[in-house]
Amino acid sequence: MSDTSRTYAEQLDREDVLASYKAEFYLKEGTIYMDGNSLGLLSKRAEQSLLAALDSWRTYGIDGWTEGEHPWFYYAEKLGALMAPLVGAGDGEVVVTGSTTTNLHQLVATFYHPEGKRTKILADELTFPSDIYALQSQIRLHGLDPQVHLIQVKSRDGRTLNEDDIIAAMSDEVALVLLPSVLYRSGQLLDIERLSAAARERNIPIGFDLCHSIGAVSHELSRWGVDFAVWCNYKYLNAGPGSVAGLYVNRRHFGRTPALAGWFSSNKDVQFDMSHQLTPAEHAGAYQIGTPHILSAAPLMGSLSMFVEAGIDRLRAKSLRMTQYLMDLVESELSGMGFVIGNPMEHHRRGGHVCLIHEEAVRICKALKDNGVVPDFRAPDVIRLAPIPLYTSFQDIWDMVQRLKAIMTEKQYERYEKKRGVVA
Repeated sequence: MSDTSRTYAEQLDREDVLASYKAEFYLKEGTIYMDGNSLGLLSKRAEQSLLAALDSWRTYGIDGWTEGEHPWFYYAEKLGALMAPLVGAGDGEVVVTGSTTTNLHQLVATFYHPEGKRTKILADELTFPSDIYALQSQIRLHGLDPQVHLIQVKSRDGRTLNEDDIIAAMSDEVALVLLPSVLYRSGQLLDIERLSAAARERNIPIGFDLCHSIGAVSHELSRWGVDFAVWCNYKYLNAGPGSVAGLYVNRRHFGRTPALAGWFSSNKDVQFDMSHQLTPAEHAGAYQIGTPHILSAAPLMGSLSMFVEAGIDRLRAKSLRMTQYLMDLVESELSGMGFVIGNPMEHHRRGGHVCLIHEEAVRICKALKDNGVVPDFRAPDVIRLAPIPLYTSFQDIWDMVQRLKAIMTEKQYERYEKKRGVVA
């Protein structure tokens, strides 16, 4: 148990080598933002890179595709190269494109080939609903029944998954595996390396949804042998609401034709030959479908510059230290108030947020907002709190817990209706 005094929080902030980045973000005075795992805050660099993209449009018109500091024709690949170190990818294995779900449709359509006994997709019962919707759709497109051909590994405790159970489900009937890197409710970090090795031994393609880990957790997708991955960029990567997403394809799959081909799937050298026969790009760029959404991708250019400077290893180290500090404060300051820490305690099994379970979670979240704290509620009883390495201080964490303690001691939450909003 660490020191839980405010003085200690101030000491941790003085020792923090990443503390200067907080000044780069737009933070609302008096508010403690703990929802960066849903939507990251705007930084001055992201704002400037968006303005720079607008300036290129104003200055060059259509020539912006080939001129300026960041020509649009190569924008998606350039962003992919900047992002590759965050997921442990090699040259050409990452491209910024689409949305999480459209990218998932693209890659599942490409890698899922049901035939013979191998007709099933293996997922889990705790993953984000959108992924399940996509998998069900892909199964139906093959004329199969999701009730039969989608396997969802059960949780033993309702919060976490056991890798032994997942591996045991990798039978000779499984044609594809798709799993989250971090469970969106509990924050459990799965053992991607072990799961990928098990799938490879069984000759099953495996992909991961990194939405709740990229930017907070370091990955080594290429070294681990992951076949593909998808993610959004508006959470820990602070690229803005609805920003363009990203995907990874292992280089051993370079050269194959994407299932959902489009204009920007093409090899750029021949794209404007206007041939009706696609020549796919010889890298992850082949999995693009449409024209890059430049204005939605532009904030990422500025945001990623901070990740390049800070380095994912230092960001991960601070994230772990902050979530551990938050859990220590919960155990010390909120003891006996009905809170249960729902995320794994071990560093190697924990993502970037803390999961607090409480029967009054929905009312507590409403009280937190009125006390200047922005949390995240997930039905039926989860409060997600995400201290973000680039803009959360240890004093923020300390102050937030004190506000939460007052809410519980004074029973402020009883003033609110026990009903979530339309957008939780």
